Amino acid sequence: MSDFHESYPFSAASLRERFADCADFTLRPVWPGRREVEGVALCWLDGLVSSKAVAEDVLCPLSSLAPDAPAEKCMEALLRGAVWACSVKKRGNIDETVSDLLHGSCAVVFDTAGSALTFEVKSTDSRSISSPEAEKTIKGAKDAFVETLRTNSSLVRRRLRTPALKLRQTVVGRRSGTDVAVLWLDGIANKHTLSAVMKRLDAIDVDGLTAAGNLEQYITDRPASLFPQLLHTERPDKFAAELLEGRIGILADGLPLGFLLPAPLPVFLHVADDRAQHWAMSSLLLVLRWLSTLLSLLLPALFAAVAMYHQEMIPTRILLSMIEAKQLVPFSAAVEILAMLLSFELLMEAGTRLPDPVGDTVSIIGGLIVGQSAVEAKVVSPIAVIVVAATAICGFTQPSRDLGAALRILRFVMVLLAVALGLYGVMLGMAGLIWYLCTLESYGVPYTAPMAEGGAGEVLRALLRVPLPMDKFRERALRTGDRRRQK
Repeated sequence: MSDFHESYPFSAASLRERFADCADFTLRPVWPGRREVEGVALCWLDGLVSSKAVAEDVLCPLSSLAPDAPAEKCMEALLRGAVWACSVKKRGNIDETVSDLLHGSCAVVFDTAGSALTFEVKSTDSRSISSPEAEKTIKGAKDAFVETLRTNSSLVRRRLRTPALKLRQTVVGRRSGTDVAVLWLDGIANKHTLSAVMKRLDAIDVDGLTAAGNLEQYITDRPASLFPQLLHTERPDKFAAELLEGRIGILADGLPLGFLLPAPLPVFLHVADDRAQHWAMSSLLLVLRWLSTLLSLLLPALFAAVAMYHQEMIPTRILLSMIEAKQLVPFSAAVEILAMLLSFELLMEAGTRLPDPVGDTVSIIGGLIVGQSAVEAKVVSPIAVIVVAATAICGFTQPSRDLGAALRILRFVMVLLAVALGLYGVMLGMAGLIWYLCTLESYGVPYTAPMAEGGAGEVLRALLRVPLPMDKFRERALRTGDRRRQK
């Protein structure tokens, strides 16, 4: 059989030229109805499609067509179900055909017609659904998002079995062509927020979307801010619950997590177990998280300020104990605290980058050995080790790693202010931080909501967990279409 004609604007030859030097591109001439027909070819990208599906669902039916049918009749038969693929699309444009091939389809190209039929035969080789690793729960579901967009959307669909769950899909990345899906509940989510999200997604003009930051930093109101403005979760049940609250979700192909917005500060302190436990226990744990947030930020700074400028505030017995432990230590309290905080950050980074068994050993053994050795060598005082250790424990209670990272950076700033101005510096830093938080917004929702707006009931709901039968309304700050969640 002669080679494919170069004269047609859209042909198998043009596809082969587009995928030149691509070893995974496969193109083979085919004979519909087992008769010699010039200019018909089947092509696909190896690894993106299932070889068994191509052979059984496409090649076998294609060879079983009527032997005397012309090319136009063959195309019509393939469109009407002669091929056993679940999805078929007629393409008259090479760019559309290339896009289908890159998304796991095979294409039957008819040179004489200048068009192609693409059939979805995606490979099912992907990571199976596993348990959440970062957001563990006792009473919650045991499945987590994976790197496949359609699998993730199906996990949400299984929890929200309603046609009101809408999904709009777009492509981000000029070279990566990453599929991004926006999910919301029609009638609940704010339409202005939805249009703003879609507008910002469509405005992203980057080469590729390969990490969460490639998406997050282009759709937030203040990308330079330390504080997170999108809520990340690897749990489909939490993702679905937040959609019911009126938030808008984003899923991206290749990322095993979901994004939720708007995301004010209180939402970063909530966990999936809050609604699974008794309201009194959930309220207690929520208060502890708020308290640990303040201690994680302020405890080292308060110690430095009191030890350097306000010793009269320390009880006499504790002060005498501190003086006795401090006599042979050559460094000031400020140097001790900063050095210990820096050592803690180094241990955290080492434990994160090393393999799991080695990383856990380095974090635990390293912390014990370094802290004990430093105290015995009279390099730091025991009280400084206790303060930094308590600060680290409070930081580990943060459900959001992004919020925890922001607190870790601000911790150093607060210590430096305490060293310079004592408690006045701490008060100045807190005043500046509160002012800054009040200037932040997440898609029109104040970052400090509902403390910045709303009544006492809204504030109590952010700080405590009320019994679920009494929690009848959605958050006022989200401005949802339907505020009532139950009768």
